[in-house]
Amino acid sequence: MSPNPNPPPAVSEKESMAVAEAAREKEWRAPSLMRELFLGNFRLDLVHPFPADAAARPEFTAFYERLRSFLRDEVDAVEIDATGEYPQALIDGLKRMGAFGMKIPKEYGGLGFSQAEYSQIMRLTGGFDGNLTALLSAHQSIGVPQPVKMFGTAEQKKRFLPRCAAGAISAFALTELGVGSDPARLETTAELTPEGDAYVLNGDKLWCTNGTIAELLVVMAKHPGAGRKISAFVVEAGAPGVTVTHRCRFMGLRALSNAAIRFENVRVPKDNLIGREGMGLKIALATLNTGRLSLPANAVGFAKVGLEVVREWAAEREQWGAAVGRHEAITHKLADIAATTFALEAISDFASTLADRGDHDIRLEAAAAKEWNTTRGWLLVDDVMQIRGGRGYETEDSLAARGEKVRPVERVMRDSRINRIFEGSSEIMHLFMAREAVDKHLQVAGALVDPDTPAGAKLAALPRIALFYGGWYPTRWLGWGRWPRFSEFGTLATHLRFVERSSRKLARQVFHGMVVHGPRLQRKQGFLFRAVDVVNELFAMSVTVSRAHAMALAGHPEAAHALALADLFCRDAAERVRQSFRALWHNHDTLKYRVGIDVLEGRHRWLEAGTVGLDTPVVARRAERLAAEARPEAAHRS
Repeated sequence: MSPNPNPPPAVSEKESMAVAEAAREKEWRAPSLMRELFLGNFRLDLVHPFPADAAARPEFTAFYERLRSFLRDEVDAVEIDATGEYPQALIDGLKRMGAFGMKIPKEYGGLGFSQAEYSQIMRLTGGFDGNLTALLSAHQSIGVPQPVKMFGTAEQKKRFLPRCAAGAISAFALTELGVGSDPARLETTAELTPEGDAYVLNGDKLWCTNGTIAELLVVMAKHPGAGRKISAFVVEAGAPGVTVTHRCRFMGLRALSNAAIRFENVRVPKDNLIGREGMGLKIALATLNTGRLSLPANAVGFAKVGLEVVREWAAEREQWGAAVGRHEAITHKLADIAATTFALEAISDFASTLADRGDHDIRLEAAAAKEWNTTRGWLLVDDVMQIRGGRGYETEDSLAARGEKVRPVERVMRDSRINRIFEGSSEIMHLFMAREAVDKHLQVAGALVDPDTPAGAKLAALPRIALFYGGWYPTRWLGWGRWPRFSEFGTLATHLRFVERSSRKLARQVFHGMVVHGPRLQRKQGFLFRAVDVVNELFAMSVTVSRAHAMALAGHPEAAHALALADLFCRDAAERVRQSFRALWHNHDTLKYRVGIDVLEGRHRWLEAGTVGLDTPVVARRAERLAAEARPEAAHRS
């Protein structure tokens, strides 16, 4: 696909923020552990007791074991990676067992699994093959089933959900060549026909996972002249005017059926509009609240595989007369990997169970689970690679050819890196959570810090602001986070006390940031991101302690080990929290920003000298050849 000759028109920061603000859910109709942490209220009751695992349903257990056996005995993940294709036998096998309808209610032909059950499947596939996880997740976490189930009409559910459950694969189309996480720049249009019975879609979408094999698409498009109003539509992928213009290939997930798709005068029946006109972004955000929970579960899967690999290798590999796992440097890494895996699983289980219960607002918990698990999971994979050494860097086929045990470290590293980008990059997750971190303050004192608010309105708001902060701020200092509070948690109580004290400290620091920076705080991403890092770690500590404590109360045979893992994890997390607090006010953000701008504006191009360069004649000729070869294929679907 050639570069866009007509890039989207410039959109001001204010316009972009207005579109994003209009799409976010402004009301908190249910409690949220993380929101309360941001406000300096550690609500233990929102995390303790840890949500109990529901009794395994026979139908789920049967499906789980059937899928596990199918993957072990019939699916070659190495071959999928090598060929870059999903075997038809894999697709057919998944269809036969109903895997494309896991989250679809039974009344529409699906399996009716809960989010917690679905996450167990994502954990299973995550430890086996990331391509498979992406195929299933993109279809039912963000593809047609989820938004139609949540926002579709009864007629739409009857029309689309049985098809999806039977294996009609779906994809999600939001991103465009010049549009990533800024929907205000969306260029794909949806115009109502003069007869009013259909919409006509025009535009290009990029990075549509499952796009080359999908039968159905969820497409986000704007209504021209409607104040940047965006809607969501179900589009038949085989409809006239829908063209796969390119299949995208990546570093990892090499079989991913990811497409660039063009819509040229595509007629979409009015009945295919999901929700109401203008609800598109709200639908996308609501869908992602649960949709992105597949990624934390996926991280648990590859962490468990990594733990098994390093335990096995560190015990059998000898250096200097002892197993490498006996050397302190490696022993410490083993401990960290185990403790992190325990925390990853606790967070994934907690967030998935909350999604099923429906009595919590999980928008922040889902974002934190996605961000924390994918970031820590990536660092864990890097440690696994380091311990495994050259055999970790070597491909599975090369290991097999030399007669060594086949272990998927190299493939897992390539496949897992995308998780920090999928369904909201780490930076976007930070921005999303940072906005919620200051939400209450903007509700109370927004008029005072908004430069567009008239002076009279600011003066009128002062009594209300003084009344709120006069009562709120002192209590952020006067709470009690010392002994004997939380004593029922035994040795882990000290960590919950730390969470309570740190939560109040974080609330104070965010308030101080608003006082010091005023309206400029929204641009102080270094400050805000550190605040988000603090609350993410506090969230992880709370959930991990609660899970270990629940195991101890239940008399779990591994409870003592769980308590040790939780203790180690919380000690490390607390140190990360202390570092983030120090860096809130003692940092080099101003200098870094200045140097970064110098790089952006080319003042450090002298440092780039000494290489062959990026745009060589050979590269240019290859690019031209590939573009020319791709053009004839643009006339039909792959």
